[in-house]
Amino acid sequence: MRLNESDWDKQIAALPFGVVLHGERGAVLAANASAATLLGLTAEHLRTGSRPPQWRLHDDTGAAVPAMADLSAQVTRAGSGMTMPLVVTVQGAAIRRLWADLVPDRERLLLILRPVSAEPARAAGLLDPVTGLPHRALLFDRIGQSLARARVHGGQTTLVLADVRGLRAVNQAHGFECGDELLAVLGTRLRAGMRADHTVARYTGGTFAVVAEHARGTGAAVAESVRELAQGRVLVGGGVLRPRLRIGWASSGGDATVHQMVCAAEDRLSH
Repeated sequence: MRLNESDWDKQIAALPFGVVLHGERGAVLAANASAATLLGLTAEHLRTGSRPPQWRLHDDTGAAVPAMADLSAQVTRAGSGMTMPLVVTVQGAAIRRLWADLVPDRERLLLILRPVSAEPARAAGLLDPVTGLPHRALLFDRIGQSLARARVHGGQTTLVLADVRGLRAVNQAHGFECGDELLAVLGTRLRAGMRADHTVARYTGGTFAVVAEHARGTGAAVAESVRELAQGRVLVGGGVLRPRLRIGWASSGGDATVHQMVCAAEDRLSH
């Protein structure tokens, strides 16, 4: 049974971490006191969408956090939740650093907030257990750091998303162990084949991500390298598979946000 807003308020009131339920257009439907405290807001601010003077919410690169309606659309497109770093500032000074887990709930978005100081207990969750690669939280952090370097030192940051087509069919025909084995082999192949200073991560499901820095040009060459590395034959479960990939990429000289990079790469992935 689906909970209404008043039921949500009762369920989340005593939780030791922040919880905010957003509607389809970003409006706050339910929230607990912990969320308001972590964000440095009053319950009234949180409910109405108003903000104190000189209060700002940024990602860890200093870019403003997108509207919740935009984040909800991104999570829906990805088909799974995401984690992103947040920095709360007042009068330009950081007062709190948070991890935000965004979880889709049909047409609504559940935002779970935890202080960065609580992260050691969750550190194992920053690496994907199947491939051993960084998961989304670390991926977004690496994209942000790379964009910051591009802004300061020049150069380009490229994000490549490589989606393994037919993974569901592999799971159905051969079992999830074979599907996981396929992902593990592809993750190892990408990590070994890309440059040591590139980040290779598991983005979601059957999609890998690569973050690369280069002096000039677009990300086309990086994307082609990812395709060549991943599409070769793979021995799985005593048989041979040849993965088919969809590739999407985005490049920036540092003026884009993490959110914009991910959206641009996802858009190319879907065409």
